[in-house]
Amino acid sequence: MSKHPNAILILTDDQGYGDLGCTGNPMLNTPHLDRLYAESVRLTDYHVDAMCAPTRAALMTGRYAARTGVWSTLWGRYLLRRDEVTMADVFAASGYRTGIFGKWHLGDNYPYRPFDRGFGEALSFGGGVVGEIPDYWDNDNFTATYLRNGIPEPHSRYCTDVWFDEAIQFMGADSERPFFCYLSTNAPHGPFNVHETYSAPYLQRGIPQQRVRFYGMIANIDENIGRLRQWLVKNELAENTLLIFMGDNGTAAGTGLTKDGFPTDGFNAGMRGKKTWIYDGGHRNACFVHWPNGGLTGGRDVDRVTAHVDVLPTLIDLCGLVPPCVKFDGDSLTPLLRGDAGEWPARTLFVHHQHVDHPVKDKDFAVMTDNWRLVRTQMWRAPREELFDRQRDPEQKYDVAACHPDVVKTLRKAYRAWWADVSQHFGEYSEITIGSNRETPTTLTAHSWHGERGIYNQWHVRPGVRDNGFWAVQIERDGDYEFELRRWPAETNTPICAGLPARTGIPFVEDLLPGKMLAIKTAKLQVGDVVQEKAVDKSDTCATFQVSLKKGSTHVQTWFDDGIETPLGAYYVYVRRINRDLEMDDE
Repeated sequence: MSKHPNAILILTDDQGYGDLGCTGNPMLNTPHLDRLYAESVRLTDYHVDAMCAPTRAALMTGRYAARTGVWSTLWGRYLLRRDEVTMADVFAASGYRTGIFGKWHLGDNYPYRPFDRGFGEALSFGGGVVGEIPDYWDNDNFTATYLRNGIPEPHSRYCTDVWFDEAIQFMGADSERPFFCYLSTNAPHGPFNVHETYSAPYLQRGIPQQRVRFYGMIANIDENIGRLRQWLVKNELAENTLLIFMGDNGTAAGTGLTKDGFPTDGFNAGMRGKKTWIYDGGHRNACFVHWPNGGLTGGRDVDRVTAHVDVLPTLIDLCGLVPPCVKFDGDSLTPLLRGDAGEWPARTLFVHHQHVDHPVKDKDFAVMTDNWRLVRTQMWRAPREELFDRQRDPEQKYDVAACHPDVVKTLRKAYRAWWADVSQHFGEYSEITIGSNRETPTTLTAHSWHGERGIYNQWHVRPGVRDNGFWAVQIERDGDYEFELRRWPAETNTPICAGLPARTGIPFVEDLLPGKMLAIKTAKLQVGDVVQEKAVDKSDTCATFQVSLKKGSTHVQTWFDDGIETPLGAYYVYVRRINRDLEMDDE
Protein backbone atom coordinates (compact mmCIF):
# COMPACT_ATOMS: atom_id res chain seq x y z
CA MET A 1 0.00 0.00 0.00
CA SER A 2 1.18 3.51 -0.78
CA LYS A 3 2.48 5.55 2.13
CA HIS A 4 0.26 8.35 0.89
CA PRO A 5 -3.30 8.12 2.20
CA ASN A 6 -6.25 7.92 -0.12
CA ALA A 7 -8.47 11.00 0.15
CA ILE A 8 -12.23 11.36 -0.15
CA LEU A 9 -13.90 14.76 0.04
CA ILE A 10 -17.69 14.49 0.41
CA LEU A 11 -19.53 17.75 -0.20
CA THR A 12 -23.33 17.88 0.08
CA ASP A 13 -25.45 20.62 -1.47
CA ASP A 14 -27.62 22.87 0.75
CA GLN A 15 -27.29 20.66 3.84
CA GLY A 16 -26.66 23.02 6.74
CA TYR A 17 -24.90 22.53 10.05
CA GLY A 18 -28.19 21.71 11.77
CA ASP A 19 -29.32 19.16 9.18
CA LEU A 20 -27.74 16.26 11.07
CA GLY A 21 -28.76 14.19 14.06
CA CYS A 22 -25.29 14.54 15.57
CA THR A 23 -25.50 18.34 15.65
CA GLY A 24 -28.74 18.22 17.60
CA ASN A 25 -31.55 17.93 15.04
CA PRO A 26 -34.38 16.23 16.96
CA MET A 27 -36.32 15.23 13.83
CA LEU A 28 -33.65 13.96 11.45
CA ASN A 29 -32.26 10.42 11.64
CA THR A 30 -28.68 10.20 10.30
CA PRO A 31 -27.07 7.18 12.02
CA HIS A 32 -24.13 6.77 9.62
CA LEU A 33 -23.18 10.44 9.69
CA ASP A 34 -23.60 10.41 13.46
CA ARG A 35 -21.13 7.55 13.66
CA LEU A 36 -18.66 9.37 11.42
CA TYR A 37 -19.07 12.44 13.64
CA ALA A 38 -18.34 10.35 16.74
CA GLU A 39 -15.17 8.93 15.18
CA SER A 40 -13.79 12.14 13.64
CA VAL A 41 -12.04 15.37 14.51
CA ARG A 42 -14.73 18.06 14.13
CA LEU A 43 -14.26 21.68 13.14
CA THR A 44 -17.02 23.40 15.12
CA ASP A 45 -16.44 26.97 13.91
CA TYR A 46 -15.93 26.12 10.24
CA HIS A 47 -17.14 28.45 7.49
CA VAL A 48 -17.88 28.19 3.79
CA ASP A 49 -19.62 30.69 1.51
CA ALA A 50 -23.34 31.43 1.67
CA MET A 51 -23.88 29.96 -1.81
CA CYS A 52 -22.60 26.84 -3.53
CA ALA A 53 -20.33 27.80 -6.47
CA PRO A 54 -18.16 30.19 -4.41
CA THR A 55 -17.66 27.49 -1.79
CA ARG A 56 -16.56 25.03 -4.48
CA ALA A 57 -14.10 27.51 -5.96
CA ALA A 58 -12.53 28.18 -2.55
CA LEU A 59 -12.31 24.45 -1.79
CA MET A 60 -10.68 23.65 -5.12
CA THR A 61 -8.06 26.41 -4.88
CA GLY A 62 -7.44 27.24 -1.21
CA ARG A 63 -8.16 30.85 -2.18
CA TYR A 64 -11.11 33.14 -1.61
CA ALA A 65 -13.61 32.50 -4.36
CA ALA A 66 -13.88 36.15 -5.38
CA ARG A 67 -10.17 36.11 -6.13
CA THR A 68 -10.73 33.20 -8.55
CA GLY A 69 -13.54 34.86 -10.53
CA VAL A 70 -16.38 33.09 -8.71
CA TRP A 71 -18.91 35.02 -6.63
CA SER A 72 -22.26 33.88 -8.00
CA THR A 73 -24.03 30.92 -9.59
CA LEU A 74 -25.12 32.88 -12.70
CA TRP A 75 -23.93 35.47 -15.25
CA GLY A 76 -20.77 33.46 -15.98
CA ARG A 77 -19.55 34.35 -12.50
CA TYR A 78 -19.21 30.69 -11.55
CA LEU A 79 -16.40 30.04 -14.08
CA LEU A 80 -13.18 29.32 -12.20
CA ARG A 81 -10.40 31.46 -13.71
CA ARG A 82 -8.37 29.40 -16.15
CA ASP A 83 -5.06 30.21 -14.45
CA GLU A 84 -6.12 28.81 -11.07
CA VAL A 85 -4.52 25.59 -9.81
CA THR A 86 -7.13 23.15 -8.50
CA MET A 87 -7.09 20.54 -5.79
CA ALA A 88 -7.28 17.86 -8.51
CA ASP A 89 -4.25 19.39 -10.27
CA VAL A 90 -2.26 19.13 -7.05
CA PHE A 91 -3.25 15.53 -6.34
CA ALA A 92 -2.59 14.48 -9.95
CA ALA A 93 0.85 16.11 -9.90
CA SER A 94 1.69 13.97 -6.87
CA GLY A 95 0.76 10.71 -8.61
CA TYR A 96 -2.83 10.30 -7.42
CA ARG A 97 -5.72 9.05 -9.49
CA THR A 98 -8.35 11.78 -9.42
CA GLY A 99 -12.11 11.54 -9.88
CA ILE A 100 -15.20 13.71 -9.41
CA PHE A 101 -18.67 12.24 -9.11
CA GLY A 102 -21.60 14.64 -8.91
CA LYS A 103 -21.83 18.40 -8.92
CA TRP A 104 -19.05 20.61 -10.33
CA HIS A 105 -20.65 24.02 -11.03
CA LEU A 106 -17.41 25.78 -11.93
CA GLY A 107 -17.88 25.76 -15.69
CA ASP A 108 -19.53 23.70 -18.44
CA ASN A 109 -17.24 24.63 -21.33
CA TYR A 110 -13.58 24.24 -22.16
CA PRO A 111 -11.33 25.15 -20.35
CA TYR A 112 -13.50 25.10 -17.21
CA ARG A 113 -14.88 21.54 -17.16
CA PRO A 114 -13.71 19.20 -14.38
CA PHE A 115 -11.69 17.02 -16.76
CA ASP A 116 -9.92 20.19 -17.93
CA ARG A 117 -9.00 20.98 -14.32
CA GLY A 118 -7.08 17.92 -13.14
CA PHE A 119 -9.75 15.23 -12.81
CA GLY A 120 -8.84 12.07 -14.70
CA GLU A 121 -12.36 10.72 -14.33
CA ALA A 122 -15.42 12.98 -14.25
CA LEU A 123 -19.08 12.02 -14.10
CA SER A 124 -21.13 15.16 -13.69
CA PHE A 125 -23.93 17.26 -15.17
CA GLY A 126 -24.37 20.75 -16.58
CA GLY A 127 -24.96 23.79 -14.38
CA GLY A 128 -25.36 23.49 -10.65
CA VAL A 129 -28.60 21.54 -10.26
CA VAL A 130 -30.04 18.61 -12.18
CA GLY A 131 -32.55 20.21 -14.56
CA GLU A 132 -30.81 23.55 -14.99
CA ILE A 133 -30.39 25.07 -18.46
CA PRO A 134 -26.90 23.61 -19.20
CA ASP A 135 -28.06 20.14 -18.08
CA TYR A 136 -29.30 17.52 -20.53
CA TRP A 137 -32.95 18.28 -21.32
CA ASP A 138 -35.55 16.94 -18.86
CA ASN A 139 -33.02 15.30 -16.54
CA ASP A 140 -34.44 14.51 -13.11
CA ASN A 141 -33.11 12.90 -9.97
CA PHE A 142 -34.18 9.40 -11.04
CA THR A 143 -33.56 9.25 -14.79
CA ALA A 144 -30.87 11.38 -16.37
CA THR A 145 -28.15 11.67 -18.96
CA TYR A 146 -24.92 12.67 -17.26
CA LEU A 147 -21.57 13.55 -18.81
CA ARG A 148 -18.61 11.20 -18.43
CA ASN A 149 -15.58 13.26 -19.38
CA GLY A 150 -17.92 15.28 -21.59
CA ILE A 151 -19.63 12.30 -23.29
CA PRO A 152 -23.41 11.86 -22.65
CA GLU A 153 -24.24 8.70 -20.74
CA PRO A 154 -27.75 7.62 -19.61
CA HIS A 155 -28.45 6.54 -16.03
CA SER A 156 -31.66 5.24 -14.47
CA ARG A 157 -30.79 5.18 -10.76
CA TYR A 158 -31.34 7.85 -8.14
CA CYS A 159 -28.75 10.60 -8.49
CA THR A 160 -27.02 10.17 -5.11
CA ASP A 161 -26.87 6.40 -5.58
CA VAL A 162 -25.18 6.95 -8.96
CA TRP A 163 -22.51 9.23 -7.50
CA PHE A 164 -21.63 6.79 -4.72
CA ASP A 165 -21.76 3.73 -6.99
CA GLU A 166 -19.47 5.35 -9.53
CA ALA A 167 -17.11 6.67 -6.85
CA ILE A 168 -16.76 3.20 -5.35
CA GLN A 169 -16.06 1.71 -8.76
CA PHE A 170 -13.41 4.36 -9.39
CA MET A 171 -11.73 3.84 -6.02
CA GLY A 172 -11.56 0.07 -6.50
CA ALA A 173 -10.22 0.15 -10.04
CA ASP A 174 -6.49 0.43 -9.25
CA SER A 175 -4.74 -0.65 -6.05
CA GLU A 176 -1.28 0.51 -7.14
CA ARG A 177 -1.85 4.25 -6.87
CA PRO A 178 -3.64 6.26 -4.18
CA PHE A 179 -6.85 8.03 -5.15
CA PHE A 180 -8.43 11.39 -4.57
CA CYS A 181 -12.21 11.17 -4.88
CA TYR A 182 -14.37 14.30 -4.87
CA LEU A 183 -17.88 13.03 -4.13
CA SER A 184 -20.08 16.07 -4.56
CA THR A 185 -23.80 15.35 -4.31
CA ASN A 186 -26.50 17.56 -5.81
CA ALA A 187 -28.75 16.49 -2.91
CA PRO A 188 -30.40 17.75 -0.82
CA HIS A 189 -30.66 20.81 -3.10
CA GLY A 190 -34.09 21.25 -4.65
CA PRO A 191 -36.07 20.11 -6.47
CA PHE A 192 -36.79 17.94 -3.43
CA ASN A 193 -37.46 14.73 -5.31
CA VAL A 194 -36.77 11.48 -3.48
CA HIS A 195 -38.40 8.07 -3.14
CA GLU A 196 -41.01 7.86 -0.40
CA THR A 197 -38.95 5.16 1.31
CA TYR A 198 -36.76 7.96 2.63
CA SER A 199 -39.32 10.73 3.14
CA ALA A 200 -42.24 8.73 4.58
CA PRO A 201 -40.78 8.40 8.12
CA TYR A 202 -41.04 12.19 8.49
CA LEU A 203 -44.63 12.58 7.26
CA GLN A 204 -46.27 11.82 10.59
CA ARG A 205 -44.28 14.40 12.59
CA GLY A 206 -46.05 17.55 11.43
CA ILE A 207 -43.09 18.59 9.29
CA PRO A 208 -43.87 20.74 6.22
CA GLN A 209 -44.03 18.73 2.99
CA GLN A 210 -41.02 20.42 1.41
CA ARG A 211 -38.90 19.73 4.49
CA VAL A 212 -40.10 16.12 4.58
CA ARG A 213 -38.62 15.58 1.12
CA PHE A 214 -35.50 17.58 2.03
CA TYR A 215 -34.95 15.29 5.03
CA GLY A 216 -35.62 12.27 2.83
CA MET A 217 -32.79 13.30 0.50
CA ILE A 218 -30.48 13.60 3.51
CA ALA A 219 -31.56 10.16 4.73
CA ASN A 220 -30.53 8.74 1.35
CA ILE A 221 -27.15 10.49 1.59
CA ASP A 222 -26.69 9.03 5.06
CA GLU A 223 -27.45 5.52 3.80
CA ASN A 224 -24.90 5.91 1.01
CA ILE A 225 -22.23 7.13 3.40
CA GLY A 226 -22.81 4.02 5.48
CA ARG A 227 -22.47 1.90 2.36
CA LEU A 228 -19.26 3.69 1.34
CA ARG A 229 -17.67 3.18 4.74
CA GLN A 230 -18.59 -0.51 4.75
CA TRP A 231 -16.95 -0.85 1.34
CA LEU A 232 -13.77 0.82 2.61
CA VAL A 233 -13.60 -1.61 5.52
CA LYS A 234 -14.29 -4.65 3.33
CA ASN A 235 -11.53 -3.64 0.93
CA GLU A 236 -9.05 -2.84 3.71
CA LEU A 237 -8.91 0.82 2.76
CA ALA A 238 -10.57 2.42 5.77
CA GLU A 239 -7.45 2.82 7.91
CA ASN A 240 -5.42 4.68 5.31
CA THR A 241 -8.19 6.78 3.78
CA LEU A 242 -8.56 10.41 4.78
CA LEU A 243 -12.29 11.11 4.69
CA ILE A 244 -13.71 14.64 4.95
CA PHE A 245 -17.43 15.40 5.11
CA MET A 246 -18.92 18.89 4.83
CA GLY A 247 -21.75 20.98 3.35
CA ASP A 248 -21.47 23.88 0.92
CA ASN A 249 -23.56 26.60 2.60
CA GLY A 250 -26.26 27.10 5.21
CA THR A 251 -29.43 25.06 5.12
CA ALA A 252 -31.88 25.68 2.30
CA ALA A 253 -34.99 24.08 3.78
CA GLY A 254 -34.20 23.04 7.34
CA THR A 255 -35.67 26.15 8.96
CA GLY A 256 -38.02 29.06 8.36
CA LEU A 257 -36.90 32.60 9.16
CA THR A 258 -38.36 35.89 10.31
CA LYS A 259 -37.63 39.00 8.23
CA ASP A 260 -34.62 39.55 10.50
CA GLY A 261 -33.27 36.04 9.98
CA PHE A 262 -34.29 34.38 13.24
CA PRO A 263 -35.55 30.75 13.01
CA THR A 264 -39.31 30.27 13.20
CA ASP A 265 -39.54 26.48 12.85
CA GLY A 266 -37.46 23.45 11.97
CA PHE A 267 -33.95 23.28 13.40
CA ASN A 268 -30.91 25.47 12.73
CA ALA A 269 -28.58 24.59 15.63
CA GLY A 270 -29.32 27.90 17.33
CA MET A 271 -28.05 29.98 14.43
CA ARG A 272 -29.50 33.04 12.73
CA GLY A 273 -29.89 33.02 8.94
CA LYS A 274 -29.68 30.28 6.34
CA LYS A 275 -28.45 29.88 2.75
CA THR A 276 -27.58 33.27 1.13
CA TRP A 277 -27.73 35.07 4.51
CA ILE A 278 -24.49 36.43 5.95
CA TYR A 279 -25.26 35.58 9.59
CA ASP A 280 -23.60 32.35 10.77
CA GLY A 281 -26.56 30.25 9.67
CA GLY A 282 -25.73 31.12 6.07
CA HIS A 283 -22.14 29.93 6.05
CA ARG A 284 -21.17 28.00 9.18
CA ASN A 285 -21.20 24.31 8.36
CA ALA A 286 -20.13 20.92 9.59
CA CYS A 287 -16.68 19.57 8.78
CA PHE A 288 -15.63 16.09 9.95
CA VAL A 289 -12.09 14.79 9.34
CA HIS A 290 -11.41 11.07 9.77
CA TRP A 291 -8.14 9.21 9.13
CA PRO A 292 -7.27 6.32 11.47
CA ASN A 293 -3.66 5.89 10.30
CA GLY A 294 -3.13 9.61 10.74
CA GLY A 295 -4.53 9.66 14.28
CA LEU A 296 -7.58 11.73 13.27
CA THR A 297 -10.24 9.84 15.18
CA GLY A 298 -11.89 9.81 18.56
CA GLY A 299 -14.60 12.42 18.44
CA ARG A 300 -12.60 15.54 19.29
CA ASP A 301 -13.71 19.15 18.65
CA VAL A 302 -11.60 22.01 17.29
CA ASP A 303 -13.25 25.30 18.21
CA ARG A 304 -11.00 27.79 16.41
CA VAL A 305 -12.30 29.75 13.43
CA THR A 306 -11.53 27.87 10.19
CA ALA A 307 -12.76 27.94 6.61
CA HIS A 308 -12.98 26.23 3.24
CA VAL A 309 -9.77 27.95 2.07
CA ASP A 310 -7.90 25.85 4.66
CA VAL A 311 -8.87 22.49 3.16
CA LEU A 312 -6.41 22.34 0.25
CA PRO A 313 -3.36 23.49 2.29
CA THR A 314 -4.35 20.91 4.92
CA LEU A 315 -4.64 18.10 2.37
CA ILE A 316 -1.26 19.00 0.90
CA ASP A 317 0.23 18.74 4.38
CA LEU A 318 -1.52 15.54 5.50
CA CYS A 319 -1.13 13.66 2.22
CA GLY A 320 2.45 14.73 1.53
CA LEU A 321 1.59 16.37 -1.79
CA VAL A 322 3.93 18.52 -3.84
CA PRO A 323 2.79 22.09 -3.11
CA PRO A 324 2.10 24.31 -6.13
CA CYS A 325 3.56 27.77 -6.57
CA VAL A 326 0.40 29.42 -5.30
CA LYS A 327 -0.30 31.95 -2.57
CA PHE A 328 -3.08 30.37 -0.53
CA ASP A 329 -5.53 32.37 1.55
CA GLY A 330 -5.94 29.39 3.87
CA ASP A 331 -3.57 27.65 6.26
CA SER A 332 -2.85 24.01 6.98
CA LEU A 333 -4.96 22.96 9.94
CA THR A 334 -2.78 19.94 10.69
CA PRO A 335 -1.60 21.24 14.11
CA LEU A 336 -5.20 21.88 15.16
CA LEU A 337 -6.38 18.52 13.88
CA ARG A 338 -3.59 16.69 15.70
CA GLY A 339 -4.14 18.64 18.90
CA ASP A 340 -0.63 20.08 19.03
CA ALA A 341 -1.24 23.62 17.78
CA GLY A 342 0.49 25.25 20.74
CA GLU A 343 0.07 28.99 20.35
CA TRP A 344 -2.17 28.92 17.28
CA PRO A 345 -2.19 32.48 15.95
CA ALA A 346 -5.28 34.67 15.95
CA ARG A 347 -6.90 34.79 12.52
CA THR A 348 -9.34 37.03 10.69
CA LEU A 349 -11.44 35.33 7.99
CA PHE A 350 -13.97 36.75 5.55
CA VAL A 351 -17.23 35.73 3.93
CA HIS A 352 -19.24 37.84 1.53
CA HIS A 353 -22.34 37.21 -0.58
CA GLN A 354 -22.58 38.99 -3.91
CA HIS A 355 -24.74 37.06 -6.42
CA VAL A 356 -24.54 39.93 -8.91
CA ASP A 357 -22.65 40.30 -12.18
CA HIS A 358 -20.40 43.06 -10.86
CA PRO A 359 -19.41 42.94 -7.16
CA VAL A 360 -20.44 45.76 -4.84
CA LYS A 361 -18.22 46.82 -1.97
CA ASP A 362 -19.83 46.63 1.50
CA LYS A 363 -22.60 44.32 0.25
CA ASP A 364 -23.38 41.44 2.66
CA PHE A 365 -20.14 40.49 4.39
CA ALA A 366 -18.92 38.98 7.64
CA VAL A 367 -15.51 39.50 9.22
CA MET A 368 -14.80 36.63 11.60
CA THR A 369 -12.39 35.96 14.43
CA ASP A 370 -12.52 33.42 17.23
CA ASN A 371 -14.44 35.92 19.36
CA TRP A 372 -16.17 38.37 17.02
CA ARG A 373 -18.41 38.69 13.98
CA LEU A 374 -18.73 42.02 12.18
CA VAL A 375 -21.75 41.52 9.91
CA ARG A 376 -23.23 43.79 7.27
CA THR A 377 -26.51 42.66 5.73
CA GLN A 378 -28.20 44.16 2.71
CA MET A 379 -29.72 41.48 0.49
CA TRP A 380 -32.69 40.47 2.64
CA ARG A 381 -33.29 43.61 4.70
CA ALA A 382 -32.43 47.30 5.00
CA PRO A 383 -28.62 47.73 5.16
CA ARG A 384 -27.27 47.29 8.65
CA GLU A 385 -23.84 46.72 10.20
CA GLU A 386 -23.69 44.80 13.48
CA LEU A 387 -21.09 43.37 15.84
CA PHE A 388 -21.67 40.11 17.70
CA ASP A 389 -19.75 38.49 20.54
CA ARG A 390 -19.58 34.89 19.35
CA GLN A 391 -18.73 33.42 22.76
CA ARG A 392 -21.56 35.11 24.66
CA ASP A 393 -24.10 35.41 21.88
CA PRO A 394 -23.77 32.56 19.32
CA GLU A 395 -27.36 33.18 18.16
CA GLN A 396 -26.36 36.71 17.08
CA LYS A 397 -29.27 38.39 18.84
CA TYR A 398 -27.51 41.39 20.36
CA ASP A 399 -25.61 44.03 18.41
CA VAL A 400 -22.77 45.25 20.65
CA ALA A 401 -21.09 47.60 18.15
CA ALA A 402 -21.76 50.63 20.33
CA CYS A 403 -19.96 48.98 23.25
CA HIS A 404 -16.86 48.00 21.26
CA PRO A 405 -16.09 50.76 18.73
CA ASP A 406 -12.40 49.82 18.59
CA VAL A 407 -13.27 46.24 17.57
CA VAL A 408 -15.61 47.55 14.87
CA LYS A 409 -12.91 49.87 13.57
CA THR A 410 -10.31 47.09 13.46
CA LEU A 411 -12.56 44.59 11.70
CA ARG A 412 -13.89 47.15 9.24
CA LYS A 413 -10.31 48.11 8.35
CA ALA A 414 -9.51 44.42 7.83
CA TYR A 415 -12.47 44.06 5.47
CA ARG A 416 -11.41 47.05 3.39
CA ALA A 417 -7.88 45.68 3.04
CA TRP A 418 -9.29 42.27 2.07
CA TRP A 419 -11.60 43.83 -0.53
CA ALA A 420 -8.75 45.81 -2.07
CA ASP A 421 -6.77 42.59 -2.34
CA VAL A 422 -9.38 40.21 -3.80
CA SER A 423 -11.02 42.76 -6.11
CA GLN A 424 -8.07 43.30 -8.43
CA HIS A 425 -9.61 41.27 -11.28
CA PHE A 426 -13.30 42.08 -10.75
CA GLY A 427 -13.42 43.96 -14.04
CA GLU A 428 -12.36 40.90 -16.04
CA TYR A 429 -14.47 38.10 -17.52
CA SER A 430 -13.72 34.38 -17.48
CA GLU A 431 -14.03 33.86 -21.21
CA ILE A 432 -15.41 30.71 -22.82
CA THR A 433 -13.14 29.40 -25.57
CA ILE A 434 -14.64 28.76 -29.00
CA GLY A 435 -12.85 27.15 -31.92
CA SER A 436 -10.91 24.61 -29.87
CA ASN A 437 -10.74 20.96 -30.87
CA ARG A 438 -11.11 20.14 -27.19
CA GLU A 439 -14.79 21.07 -27.41
CA THR A 440 -16.83 20.92 -30.57
CA PRO A 441 -19.39 22.20 -30.75
CA THR A 442 -19.12 24.71 -27.95
CA THR A 443 -22.54 25.00 -26.34
CA LEU A 444 -23.30 28.46 -24.95
CA THR A 445 -26.34 28.61 -22.67
CA ALA A 446 -28.30 31.40 -21.02
CA HIS A 447 -26.98 30.18 -17.68
CA SER A 448 -23.61 31.82 -18.40
CA TRP A 449 -24.55 34.98 -20.27
CA HIS A 450 -24.02 38.35 -18.63
CA GLY A 451 -27.63 39.45 -18.49
CA GLU A 452 -30.08 41.38 -16.40
CA ARG A 453 -32.44 38.98 -14.63
CA GLY A 454 -30.30 35.88 -14.68
CA ILE A 455 -32.19 32.76 -15.77
CA TYR A 456 -30.85 29.35 -14.97
CA ASN A 457 -33.44 26.58 -15.05
CA GLN A 458 -35.24 24.61 -17.73
CA TRP A 459 -38.51 25.73 -16.17
CA HIS A 460 -37.53 29.25 -17.31
CA VAL A 461 -37.03 27.98 -20.86
CA ARG A 462 -40.40 26.22 -21.05
CA PRO A 463 -42.54 29.39 -20.63
CA GLY A 464 -40.11 31.48 -22.68
CA VAL A 465 -38.94 33.85 -19.93
CA ARG A 466 -37.61 36.96 -21.64
CA ASP A 467 -34.08 37.85 -20.71
CA ASN A 468 -30.91 38.46 -22.66
CA GLY A 469 -27.21 38.99 -22.22
CA PHE A 470 -23.84 38.49 -23.87
CA TRP A 471 -21.26 35.76 -23.60
CA ALA A 472 -17.63 36.74 -23.08
CA VAL A 473 -15.67 34.45 -25.41
CA GLN A 474 -12.13 33.87 -26.58
CA ILE A 475 -11.79 32.88 -30.23
CA GLU A 476 -8.90 30.44 -30.25
CA ARG A 477 -7.92 30.88 -33.91
CA ASP A 478 -8.81 32.70 -37.09
CA GLY A 479 -11.43 30.97 -39.18
CA ASP A 480 -14.98 30.62 -40.38
CA TYR A 481 -17.46 29.79 -37.64
CA GLU A 482 -21.02 28.49 -37.65
CA PHE A 483 -23.43 29.74 -34.97
CA GLU A 484 -26.61 27.71 -34.47
CA LEU A 485 -29.22 29.65 -32.44
CA ARG A 486 -31.86 27.56 -30.69
CA ARG A 487 -34.73 28.14 -28.30
CA TRP A 488 -34.76 24.42 -27.34
CA PRO A 489 -31.59 22.30 -26.93
CA ALA A 490 -30.47 20.16 -29.85
CA GLU A 491 -31.43 16.87 -28.18
CA THR A 492 -35.13 17.84 -28.35
CA ASN A 493 -35.04 18.54 -32.12
CA THR A 494 -37.92 21.01 -31.58
CA PRO A 495 -38.67 24.06 -33.77
CA ILE A 496 -37.95 27.48 -32.32
CA CYS A 497 -41.61 28.54 -32.43
CA ALA A 498 -43.07 25.24 -31.22
CA GLY A 499 -44.13 24.29 -27.73
CA LEU A 500 -43.44 21.13 -25.77
CA PRO A 501 -45.88 18.98 -23.78
CA ALA A 502 -46.09 19.20 -20.03
CA ARG A 503 -44.04 16.65 -18.13
CA THR A 504 -46.29 14.99 -15.60
CA GLY A 505 -46.99 11.72 -13.84
CA ILE A 506 -43.41 10.70 -13.01
CA PRO A 507 -43.36 9.17 -9.51
CA PHE A 508 -41.72 11.40 -6.89
CA VAL A 509 -40.81 14.04 -9.52
CA GLU A 510 -42.45 17.46 -9.68
CA ASP A 511 -44.53 18.19 -12.79
CA LEU A 512 -43.24 20.63 -15.40
CA LEU A 513 -45.50 23.04 -17.26
CA PRO A 514 -45.90 22.83 -21.04
CA GLY A 515 -43.35 24.59 -23.21
CA LYS A 516 -45.00 27.72 -24.59
CA MET A 517 -45.33 28.35 -28.32
CA LEU A 518 -43.65 31.57 -29.45
CA ALA A 519 -44.32 33.39 -32.73
CA ILE A 520 -40.67 34.21 -33.43
CA LYS A 521 -40.23 36.05 -36.74
CA THR A 522 -36.51 36.90 -36.86
CA ALA A 523 -33.21 35.81 -35.34
CA LYS A 524 -30.18 38.07 -34.92
CA LEU A 525 -26.57 37.38 -34.03
CA GLN A 526 -23.87 39.84 -33.02
CA VAL A 527 -20.24 38.77 -32.63
CA GLY A 528 -18.11 41.80 -31.83
CA ASP A 529 -18.96 44.32 -34.56
CA VAL A 530 -20.43 41.73 -36.91
CA VAL A 531 -24.25 41.69 -36.99
CA GLN A 532 -26.39 39.27 -39.02
CA GLU A 533 -30.17 38.78 -39.09
CA LYS A 534 -32.51 36.32 -40.81
CA ALA A 535 -36.14 35.26 -40.90
CA VAL A 536 -37.35 32.31 -38.85
CA ASP A 537 -39.83 29.84 -40.32
CA LYS A 538 -42.26 27.93 -38.11
CA SER A 539 -40.51 24.66 -38.96
CA ASP A 540 -36.95 25.87 -38.22
CA THR A 541 -35.32 24.11 -35.28
CA CYS A 542 -32.47 26.61 -35.39
CA ALA A 543 -31.25 29.78 -37.08
CA THR A 544 -27.79 29.23 -38.53
CA PHE A 545 -25.22 31.93 -39.28
CA GLN A 546 -21.68 31.80 -40.67
CA VAL A 547 -19.14 34.40 -39.54
CA SER A 548 -15.44 34.91 -40.31
CA LEU A 549 -13.63 35.70 -37.08
CA LYS A 550 -10.16 36.64 -35.93
CA LYS A 551 -8.40 35.17 -32.94
CA GLY A 552 -8.99 37.12 -29.73
CA SER A 553 -11.54 38.19 -27.14
CA THR A 554 -15.03 39.35 -28.03
CA HIS A 555 -18.69 39.23 -27.01
CA VAL A 556 -21.52 37.17 -28.51
CA GLN A 557 -25.19 38.11 -28.20
CA THR A 558 -28.38 36.82 -29.84
CA TRP A 559 -32.01 37.87 -30.27
CA PHE A 560 -35.26 36.09 -31.10
CA ASP A 561 -37.91 38.68 -32.02
CA ASP A 562 -41.65 38.23 -32.50
CA GLY A 563 -42.14 41.92 -33.37
CA ILE A 564 -44.47 42.41 -30.39
CA GLU A 565 -42.77 41.83 -27.06
CA THR A 566 -39.19 42.50 -25.97
CA PRO A 567 -36.89 40.11 -27.85
CA LEU A 568 -35.39 37.23 -25.89
CA GLY A 569 -31.97 35.71 -26.29
CA ALA A 570 -31.37 32.27 -27.76
CA TYR A 571 -31.13 30.05 -24.71
CA TYR A 572 -28.82 27.66 -26.56
CA VAL A 573 -26.13 28.51 -29.12
CA TYR A 574 -23.91 25.85 -30.71
CA VAL A 575 -20.63 27.11 -32.19
CA ARG A 576 -18.42 25.16 -34.60
CA ARG A 577 -15.29 26.06 -36.49
CA ILE A 578 -15.99 25.16 -40.13
CA ASN A 579 -13.60 22.73 -41.88
CA ARG A 580 -11.93 22.09 -38.57
CA ASP A 581 -10.88 18.57 -39.55
CA LEU A 582 -9.01 19.85 -42.61
CA GLU A 583 -6.81 22.22 -40.62
CA MET A 584 -3.46 21.48 -39.06
CA ASP A 585 -4.22 20.87 -35.38
CA ASP A 586 -1.46 21.96 -33.04
CA GLU A 587 -3.36 21.30 -29.82
